Amino acid sequence: MPLEDYTIVIGLEVHAELATDSKLFCGCSTSFGSEANTQICPRCLGLPGTLPVLNKKAVEYAVRAGLALDCKINKFSKFDRKNYFYPDLSKAYQISQYDQPICEHGHVEFYVGGEKKVVGITRIHLEEEAGKSIHSGTSISDSDFSLEDYNRSGIPLIEIVSEPDIRSPEEARIYMETLRSILRYIGVSDCKMEEGSLRCDANISLMPKGATVFGTRTEIKNMNSFRAVQKALEYEAERHAKLLDSGEKLVQETRTWDDNLGITLSMRSKEEAHDYRYFPEPDLVPVILEDEFVTDIKNSLPELPAEKFRRYLEEFGLPEYDAELITADRDLAEYFEAVVAIYNKDYKAVSNWIMGEFMRLMNEQGIEVGEVKIKPEDFAAMLKLMDEGVISSKIAKVVFEEMFNTGKEPKTIVGEKGLVQISDSSAIEQIVADVIKDNPGPVAEYLGGKDKVLGFLVGQVMKLSKGKANPQMANEFLKKALAELSKNQ
Repeated sequence: MPLEDYTIVIGLEVHAELATDSKLFCGCSTSFGSEANTQICPRCLGLPGTLPVLNKKAVEYAVRAGLALDCKINKFSKFDRKNYFYPDLSKAYQISQYDQPICEHGHVEFYVGGEKKVVGITRIHLEEEAGKSIHSGTSISDSDFSLEDYNRSGIPLIEIVSEPDIRSPEEARIYMETLRSILRYIGVSDCKMEEGSLRCDANISLMPKGATVFGTRTEIKNMNSFRAVQKALEYEAERHAKLLDSGEKLVQETRTWDDNLGITLSMRSKEEAHDYRYFPEPDLVPVILEDEFVTDIKNSLPELPAEKFRRYLEEFGLPEYDAELITADRDLAEYFEAVVAIYNKDYKAVSNWIMGEFMRLMNEQGIEVGEVKIKPEDFAAMLKLMDEGVISSKIAKVVFEEMFNTGKEPKTIVGEKGLVQISDSSAIEQIVADVIKDNPGPVAEYLGGKDKVLGFLVGQVMKLSKGKANPQMANEFLKKALAELSKNQ
């Protein structure tokens, strides 16, 4: 059967690094990019005679995430030992949460093709990060040796486990993007996939359309971008369909995504919970949350992306596309609102500039909103200069880019570069006369009935005036001059 005859079933396990200054069970720094094995201590390495001490801020952030995802916050939860041996796990076990996690039964809402999609959240639990293996070869299989960096060992994570409600690789990508947006809004994680602070393991299976029993699932790891998540799941769905159609047996296994080859590769058979021999962590007491603690966190939550999106539609009258794009990033949304608080004449004009020149220049320079040099008040001042006819829309782009690069006020740039729009009637009439004189061919075409040539002639006026002529006046005077010529023919 072709893939279209199967129902794709996807569940995601998302690991988000919490933005705490210290690790989950010790005081070592969580900063990124330090020299190998410089942010470790006997406690995070689990050396004999040491005991873990729980980071309260990590608990707060986990609860914060749970509330933002509409989870039930468990007043009682506990830590467990997840037993397995890899060189990057110095203790030979990971402290995690198994049967009594801190958050359960939430959901994430997003839109796919204009249709609302709701994906259930099974659980959110706290756990510590493992270290990092550095292989001498391209992979562990072709390496003579491996080195271990334990700087990340003990960094606090939340694992967000979804229900198997996702039905396409595209939905998986949008779910991840939505989750990142929420986590960044509430300030619990920077979600930088390139630094490993947001990672995803995906479970996928296929079943014939109309069936109710899930097929054999595969777990996919090593997806370091949203694009990779979608591509890996697309590949794996096709692989499953081909195997099922050929009558071959699917094996429950863990596979890794090779972004260069665009394929998944087998790593190992997929572990089950009993393989990890979970048991309660004997060195940590259960986590008991007071009602006041949870209430205070709930009251501190900001307006979330979905709420802000709906408000932008109602309050600002923005199209859905504009509202979705701007509200996806909290810093971008706050910048937009700072501008419209000053320039409240045309909200759509602000969103057009934000989504156009503003984001174009940010992407070109590889910077975040917080690094942009243009003050919201200067952004609004530039728009007012356009409204007042001081600068044209074409000149405004020149001014905006200079503001972006230097942080200068728009009036200063306009004065320094002599960019004031020409709105003097006699000056524009003279430019129009020169354009008509220098372009007899296009003028004749226009007089012959080819109205579209007017655009070319307006363009020549703007070129001759170095973009400073008032476009409306140029259009008006051109039509007037050409009408006179037509009358005198």
